[in-house]
Amino acid sequence: MNDPLVIRALTEFIPHMIIGLTGQIGAGKTAAAKILARFGAYIIDADKIGHQVVAQSATLRRQLVRAFGKEILDKRGEVRRKKLASLAFANENSKQTLNRLVHPHLLRELRRQVKQALETHEVIVIDAALLLYWKMDREVDRVLVIHTSREQRLARMTTRGISRTDALARERAQLPYSEFRKRADILFLNNGSVDDLERKLRAFWRRTVER
Repeated sequence: MNDPLVIRALTEFIPHMIIGLTGQIGAGKTAAAKILARFGAYIIDADKIGHQVVAQSATLRRQLVRAFGKEILDKRGEVRRKKLASLAFANENSKQTLNRLVHPHLLRELRRQVKQALETHEVIVIDAALLLYWKMDREVDRVLVIHTSREQRLARMTTRGISRTDALARERAQLPYSEFRKRADILFLNNGSVDDLERKLRAFWRRTVER
């Protein structure tokens, strides 16, 4: 599925909805995706696809080793994702190298999964922090942005085992919040509890999906 407009074209003839779920790292996208899945949405997780394409392609792993060194591999020859991320987000050139190597494989598989899901599911959610970076907001029906305060985002990242230094590096590598706000169809502030977020998402679901 090489043409990104194919996704949009399919939805013109089939009564499906494709939702792009995005936000800065640590904003609460994962929690939002789990809630939407309970409502009945089919979730396509871009992070998982990224891990999958790296694990399945020996050629891609060799390219990553050439770019970032053998230290990104564990004793079994598998990529240590945290180590790779630490090196890739160290500077702009390293980030661009990672993107150049991984993103074509990731996007090809993501679009394949969307096309397949359209055959059996009415509501598909693409959970992707880089949705706007990839310009995939042009390929979905709604862009939902999850947002929370900077300190909350950093705190959530550190609870995942990401050091504050690495968390700040990943933050710098993202689009600014102003870009998320500008390109969002709906912005959800996630400064409260999970129950608060669920109430907001349920209102959206009833208004948009169950209408």
